[in-house]
Amino acid sequence: MPNQLNQPIAAFRLAAYPTGELSNADLLGKWCALYFYPKDNTPGCTQESVEFQANIEAFQTLNTTIVGVSRDSIKSHNNFATKFELTFPLISDAEEILCQQFDVLKEKMNYGRTYIGIERSTFLIDPQGILRAEWRKVSVKGHVEAVLATLTELNPV
Repeated sequence: MPNQLNQPIAAFRLAAYPTGELSNADLLGKWCALYFYPKDNTPGCTQESVEFQANIEAFQTLNTTIVGVSRDSIKSHNNFATKFELTFPLISDAEEILCQQFDVLKEKMNYGRTYIGIERSTFLIDPQGILRAEWRKVSVKGHVEAVLATLTELNPV
């Protein structure tokens, strides 16, 4: 069953760059902006990741970590993070464990071909591991600002 708003997120432990692995327990004690994106080094995913990085100090001020998730390999994440100077963890969810827990795998169409892919989505998890907000079918433009605004509402410093 997918994670539900105002409920604790399901347990996980997955490979991540650069931390080796990351689990739900590692997220406790801080807010977390967990964002799912389709693929490393594609235009929209790069723009979204770079915008999260550009606002990292604002997130840190709000006691919030940023974590990206895609089905790409650790090697791909390493190259992506290095190329765009991303300093937050990127989870490799090749087996789609987190994707299923957050229900982000959706039928998509590209050039007439139907396939299952990651729907760009972001989830705010509180310091106790409870899902507090979600964005689905995310448009990159203005998204990071919307996450920060919601975080400021939920977590006034």
